[in-house]
Amino acid sequence: MTDISRRNWLKTAAVSSTLMAGGITAASAKAVDPMPSKWDETFDVVVIGSGFAGLAAAIEARLAGASVCVLEKMRTIGGNSIINGGIMGVPGSPMQKREGLEDSPELMAEDMFREGGGLNHREKVLHMCKQALPTWEWTVKELGVEWVQERVAQEGGHSVPRCAITKNGSGSGIVLKEVEKLKSLGVVPRTRVFMEKIIRDADGRVKGVQVREGYKFPDAKSGKVKFIAAKRAVVLAHGGFGADVKFRSIQDPKLTEKLGTTCQPGATSEAWRESARIGCHMIQTDWIQCAPWTAPSEKGMGIALFFAQGAAAMFGVWVEDKNGTRFVDELANRKVRADAIMNLLNQGVHCYAVADAKGVEPMGVSRPGLLEKMLERKCVRRYDTLEALAAGEKINLEGLKKSIAEWNDAVKTGHDKHYNRYVNKKAVPMGTGPWYVSTMVPKVHHCMGGIYTDMHAHALDIVNDEPIPGLYAAGEASGGVHGAVRLGSCAVTDCIVYGRIAGQNAAKETPWS
Repeated sequence: MTDISRRNWLKTAAVSSTLMAGGITAASAKAVDPMPSKWDETFDVVVIGSGFAGLAAAIEARLAGASVCVLEKMRTIGGNSIINGGIMGVPGSPMQKREGLEDSPELMAEDMFREGGGLNHREKVLHMCKQALPTWEWTVKELGVEWVQERVAQEGGHSVPRCAITKNGSGSGIVLKEVEKLKSLGVVPRTRVFMEKIIRDADGRVKGVQVREGYKFPDAKSGKVKFIAAKRAVVLAHGGFGADVKFRSIQDPKLTEKLGTTCQPGATSEAWRESARIGCHMIQTDWIQCAPWTAPSEKGMGIALFFAQGAAAMFGVWVEDKNGTRFVDELANRKVRADAIMNLLNQGVHCYAVADAKGVEPMGVSRPGLLEKMLERKCVRRYDTLEALAAGEKINLEGLKKSIAEWNDAVKTGHDKHYNRYVNKKAVPMGTGPWYVSTMVPKVHHCMGGIYTDMHAHALDIVNDEPIPGLYAAGEASGGVHGAVRLGSCAVTDCIVYGRIAGQNAAKETPWS
């Protein structure tokens, strides 16, 4: 693969994207892409994507004195980040200390290594976990993000509750503050600007991008072609491809059109294909996470997940309808739980999250008014008695009672004999009506793989694993942090930690002339 020359590559009429990526090197005799005769605009740093990572990169680059441009292909900013659940993995937070919870960056890293199946790049994970608390403090002091102070949440795979929760219960609580900060620095993200090409010169350096301004998703030929120079660097923060059925099912054939997605419609593969074309080393792209807790009645991510995870998984039970029994550790990682639900669905068995009045109380503290909205949408249903719930949802009543008794015993003893799962200190035995329930189906959620980067967020070349000059990547566009399974809340930490690093280092690049 590495022996394919630029000349032979150009002569080959039908060549795979993998070969294209492998055949383009920093030592190519000719330009990978012809340089435009004229650049329409010039900035020090050009950021592709307006989610957590891209905005964090733009802020840091601007604070370092660089001129910055942020490009978003959709008509609204934020990508998946703005519809994110608004939780961030933070070991050692003030909220944990208030609850008497012991935690450390090392423990968080071990959780990620264990659940990631050994596919995580250890140095990246350790650095991210050590930077989690300072980064969370940065969101408070530099951005003014408001966080719930009364409690922390627990996502599957975490050994202790460590997930800080935005006050508005959404990733928008971070994104909008990032945008405010950027505006105060004189940078306004541009929407409907689609990156068509990354322009890499004969010397191997990335020098800018070809875009379509006025782009109308998903028409690839819409908008006016423009060339934007990046005198110092381009930062790729374009997110994943969970909404691209063709591309995701090539990576993982199980992820067909039969599965929905939590992703916004613009989570497609164009930037992934382009990164491979110009020689980025793409890793672990077939590790794609499905969310286990979404409701079939809602489009996209919806809001039922906050009940299924924040109430039932922490303070209630997950059961299947045929026997009424618990079918999985409610706090297992997302892959374990999503696979368990999919296996049962294939057998015609349906899965439900169940909690009582006491179980939903903590959710009401961190997300006031949300339960009422869930009930209004009917993605969560309320019943006065357990018997009524079983009848209404067609769940085996006797099995359901046994499952609840089993959980109540775990709460009393502090030990779950069935799954050996974590028992939250605030949990109380179930039995207080009214009762609440949601149906769960998996949906495509997150891409763990992506561009191979070093500790400085440089994008690395497929041929020699050396940094591609003038190119950085962060967030879901990059790979190596999460391994086989991403733990909930760790995406926000990853995006902001490495987004900031990408922006800081992009601003330090020596300008080309």
